[in-house]
Amino acid sequence: MDALQGIVTNPAYHDYLAILKGARNGFVYGVKVRFPHAVVMSILFGRGNWQTRVRNIYRATRQHAFNLAKFVTLYKTFLLIQRKTNRGKERNIDTFIAGLLGGYIVFGDRNAVNEQIVLYVVSRVISSFLPRAGSSNSPTGSPTKPLPPDSRYFTVFAALSWGAVMWLFRHRGETIQPGMFNSMTYLYRDSETWSNLKSLLWYNA
Repeated sequence: MDALQGIVTNPAYHDYLAILKGARNGFVYGVKVRFPHAVVMSILFGRGNWQTRVRNIYRATRQHAFNLAKFVTLYKTFLLIQRKTNRGKERNIDTFIAGLLGGYIVFGDRNAVNEQIVLYVVSRVISSFLPRAGSSNSPTGSPTKPLPPDSRYFTVFAALSWGAVMWLFRHRGETIQPGMFNSMTYLYRDSETWSNLKSLLWYNA
């Protein structure tokens, strides 16, 4: 046990153990994020009996968790390889290359879970171009605290986003991600029909 503890705390093994811990954290975070989401979506929009829904919840949670674990593993591995080949120094482009390769290998397969994750990432990348409220004085590459978007630009961004998605829902619904399409159908189309007081206020007809 002491020998194992010595390996764990030995700086010589830090980069390799960081890959292992990254995989662990990716798996745990994937379970934490996907499981409650899958449960809620199964209750609201799930089809079939409860056994089928439980299997779908397990499948989505497992896929999300393992995909994040694999991505973190590959990302850290590719970063380490590039650093080793560059005499221990990390270049600015290394993170992009590692993310590019990891994203292609893990998330390049089109399925419902991967699509949701990629769209989540895309939305964050796009919103990162909004001017920030205040300015950051942190050196490039150092840990920093995220700054919220400037409220003036965010207002325009929000208005354009909602205007665009509502137009797409009405005129090009086939282009919207299925989970969001189901949510919008529930909100905007299912509220157009009812047959009595109960179906008006208590449930959808």
